[in-house]
Amino acid sequence: MLGWALTFLVVAVIAAALGFGGIAGASAGIAQILFVVFLVLFLVAMVARAVRDRPPV
Repeated sequence: MLGWALTFLVVAVIAAALGFGGIAGASAGIAQILFVVFLVLFLVAMVARAVRDRPPV
């Protein structure tokens, strides 16, 4: 999922450099949403691992 966020971020930067404002804004918004979803899932996984009391690998 982080890969998708980075892909949309790169698309947004390229579109902004070429002057496509609408595409750049949409891609940047998608990248932000995917990044937040990635962070939330990462935190949930970390909490679940801590609750199950598994030692770190």
